[in-house]
Amino acid sequence: MLTRGAGPGGPAAPGPATPAPDGSGSAVADGAASDAAASDAATTTGSADPVPTDAGPSPSDPGPSAPATPAPVTAADLLARVNGCTRVSKGRYRKDRGRAATVPVCGTREAVYWKADMDIDCDGRPGRHCNAATDPHFSSSTAFAQSDGRALSSEKLPYVVVPAPSSLWDYREHGVRGGSVAAVVYRDRVSYAVVGDTGPADIIGEASYAAAKTLGIDPDPRSGGTPSGVTYIVFKNSRVTPLEDREAAETRGERLAREFVDSAD
Repeated sequence: MLTRGAGPGGPAAPGPATPAPDGSGSAVADGAASDAAASDAATTTGSADPVPTDAGPSPSDPGPSAPATPAPVTAADLLARVNGCTRVSKGRYRKDRGRAATVPVCGTREAVYWKADMDIDCDGRPGRHCNAATDPHFSSSTAFAQSDGRALSSEKLPYVVVPAPSSLWDYREHGVRGGSVAAVVYRDRVSYAVVGDTGPADIIGEASYAAAKTLGIDPDPRSGGTPSGVTYIVFKNSRVTPLEDREAAETRGERLAREFVDSAD
């Protein structure tokens, strides 16, 4: 806060003040020759103008502080939140054909999640990396389409694959649908995606070329992917519109992830 100067009445007389002889408390400057001189000085000097007392902020006042921006949600934050498992699937899924069924789908009030491998889904609109020549299992369609009716682009859009509905588990009964927002965690990385395709009814653990790439996983449809260590979290009753809006998925995913992590407190 700024300190205001003396009023226009002029500077104070030099030297300490001493009480007047009559006890009235009027100050007389040291070195004054007589009461008359003191009186003349008082008459000449006059009273100082009052210091302004406006209540407005001083120029140096920074004003109200802006609310702090919350720190981004980390992989460790999300993994701690899904440390346990309340199973919502009626059984367990296989990671790959011919493997034992070991993966349950777990759930909380806000999300469903599973921990599995990552196979590469290169289906959808053909591109340089995803086409019939690069992927022996390539399909030009995806279970969910973008806003213009065309199939999704695995190369451009991070999306996750959910198992087709079955007696084992039906994702639709748990607030999940095409365009639902997902957080995918691998090691110390978090990627936000949407639900974009369905896979075999008894296998789980698959995501698009773009999703793998954002997590630092080899996205090659023949030799890429990773055998374990991927956590898929899908937020219930969420949806990105249009489904292909990657930026919207990231923005909303970060917000939903923060709410999910904070709800554990």
